[in-house]
Amino acid sequence: MSLQGPKTQEYFQRASKVIPYGVNSNFRYWGDEDTLVIRRGEGAYVWDMDDKRYIDYRLGFGPIILGHAHPQVVQAVQEAITQGVVFAWTTPLEIEVAERLCRMTGVDKVRLTNTGSEATMHALRIARAYTNREKFIKFEGCYHGQVDYFMFSTASAEKRMLGSRRSPIPAATTSGIPKDIAKYVISLPFNDFERLEETIEAQWPDIAAIFVEPVLGNAAGILPSPGYLEKIRELTEKYGIVLIFDEVKTGFRIANGGAQEYFGIQADLVTYAKAMGNGFPIAAIAGKEEVMMTIEPGAMAHGGTYSGNMAGVAAAAATLRILEEEPVIETINRRGQRLMSGIDEILTDAGIPHSVTGAPPMFSLFLGSNDAPKDFREYLSGDGDLYEEIAMELIQRGVQPDADGREPWFLCYALSEEDVDFTLNAFEDAVKAAKK
Repeated sequence: MSLQGPKTQEYFQRASKVIPYGVNSNFRYWGDEDTLVIRRGEGAYVWDMDDKRYIDYRLGFGPIILGHAHPQVVQAVQEAITQGVVFAWTTPLEIEVAERLCRMTGVDKVRLTNTGSEATMHALRIARAYTNREKFIKFEGCYHGQVDYFMFSTASAEKRMLGSRRSPIPAATTSGIPKDIAKYVISLPFNDFERLEETIEAQWPDIAAIFVEPVLGNAAGILPSPGYLEKIRELTEKYGIVLIFDEVKTGFRIANGGAQEYFGIQADLVTYAKAMGNGFPIAAIAGKEEVMMTIEPGAMAHGGTYSGNMAGVAAAAATLRILEEEPVIETINRRGQRLMSGIDEILTDAGIPHSVTGAPPMFSLFLGSNDAPKDFREYLSGDGDLYEEIAMELIQRGVQPDADGREPWFLCYALSEEDVDFTLNAFEDAVKAAKK
């Protein structure tokens, strides 16, 4: 049964005539019958062109931390852009955002940009300039944006592409990447202490950085094993490698101070985006003063015409203020824990082997085994088809997680206890329907 009503279908067909596959990001394409066109969002809900309402657990792939069209954020942006939109100088709002970000996360210095991909791209350049080395380590299943260097062994890879665990292959997950880029990428399984240590000890003179999502935001929210992030921190300090936390998804979502606060580890560089501006295009590269001051005018390039634009910084200033002043994360954690516990109970009663992975603000479901996956290879052994069946049944009932189990369920501050009740009831019905 198609997700598209008649009006949604009409608009999608219009889009397909002028936009490749009718979408401006491939992740939004679910096929010609199930790709939606959204008319508006408010709070925890979105409505399609046929005015069907969904409780939204995709939240634009994670940016909406407060709720769609949050009045205070909208008002802040409206007021700011009446004074202009972009200038060739620093503005007071940029300073305020940087001050708040430093205070909340414990970093020393901040540079603003527009998207997560821009932030990670610049962070890699900073690390290379700082160390005078060229290679970097990334982990299988981690996604660091639409940049050629990072499009290897992402959550879009298939297991056969990754090679053996003892000798992983950096697998390109898109056409169009020059072959020689792969020689700069060292791809490792997540949570594998032995591979990590032996790789660094053998290749450290060439390694500029280790890039890691502290929680795998595109691979079912897999958490680090106890001591794993600490081991990365220990080895990067020992060998002069820049530790980069990609907090595009975890930043301002799992804690006000992000994964650094949540896990009690300070990275050298951190990238932020998404929840930082409640959906407006704003991102940041931040970190320790010594590393950040590598961005010396005339020596190391960092720039962007729209970096620090008024709409983005106004949204970020308002969003970060609300996060500091209101119990946003506390509320989201409480709702998320109810969902995780309720879903666990429903799947247990249905006799479906499973584990609920991730953290309450961004959790996932792994079906097919009661043992939570420790890395992306183990995730691929799960029952993704059953997850998709349940998810599509759930979406038909007005609750919208991603149909792909690799993408977490995201929660926002506007989600109510009544929404949680509705979701759990719908989930129980969806499981029964999928089992039939």
